[in-house]
Amino acid sequence: MKDDNKIKWGIIGLGNIANQFATDLLLLQDAALFAVASRDHNKAIEFAKKYNCAKSYDSYQALFLDDQIDIIYIATPHDSHAELSIKALENGKHVLCEKPLSLSTKDAMRMIEASRKHNKFFMEAFWTRFIPSVKEVLEKVNQGVIGDIKSIKADFAFYADEKQGGRLFDKNLGGGALFDIGVYPLFLSYLLLGMPKEIMAKSICNKNGIDLQTSMILHYENAQSILHASIVSESDMKATISGTKGHIQLNSPWYIADGYSVSKNNKEETFSLPNSGIGYTHEAIECHNCIRNNQIESKLWSHQNSLDLSKIVQDIKNQIGVNFS
Repeated sequence: MKDDNKIKWGIIGLGNIANQFATDLLLLQDAALFAVASRDHNKAIEFAKKYNCAKSYDSYQALFLDDQIDIIYIATPHDSHAELSIKALENGKHVLCEKPLSLSTKDAMRMIEASRKHNKFFMEAFWTRFIPSVKEVLEKVNQGVIGDIKSIKADFAFYADEKQGGRLFDKNLGGGALFDIGVYPLFLSYLLLGMPKEIMAKSICNKNGIDLQTSMILHYENAQSILHASIVSESDMKATISGTKGHIQLNSPWYIADGYSVSKNNKEETFSLPNSGIGYTHEAIECHNCIRNNQIESKLWSHQNSLDLSKIVQDIKNQIGVNFS
């Protein structure tokens, strides 16, 4: 961190998510988007101009070597997360890496080990964990407001045109429903119930071996989660957490909910909790807090949390027969 007390960010991978993140970063007074990098230098230049960013690079390595950058946000396709995160950490940078961390638990562990070795903050960019609605719902569940959880129902689905191609349908980039959006409902189940005792999953795949839609049941000792992810259909994208005394429903789209409702004793109470900006500000604030407190991981979404989720995703990947190698 430099003399002006602002945390200086660099961004690698300048697609849609990076644009949304950069938009939210402008809302934080103690943050500065300082440099961006793309192999397409014109793209980097345009991105930098759009967000009043001081520097643009035509190589990732150049950004890694910029000693004015405190933390790098990695928003490239899934297949490159591991290597880029490790290189950034090796060059003394803190790292916020887009979900999923990697395409294998082995690589996720390598990333975490690099964070520990170089004593730099590292976090998976699971923005949903930090939005006000999810934090408050977790508190209510832990307080027993709806009793013991017995079931969770959650999905994430949208229609993408396979004929148009793109990274979603590119096996080399880790495409498919599971890794791109299936991690969200899996995250919610893990956050509320922990590691399952058993996982059952079935997919419909295209001819290239990409899962177009995947349905999952996570079985716990006294509860079950019924989860779904699809890139070939629409849904209402609500999430329902049902307990012995009532149920909670996160507003649609639940992964970035601006509120929720609690239903019990034939009464419903609604709660409005708007997000700051698009919603990425909350995870950026967590990064800042951790860096300022010399923490290499978040207590809200720790290295172990990311590793556990990676193990769940890998189990499902093996069951549905998706192979990225």
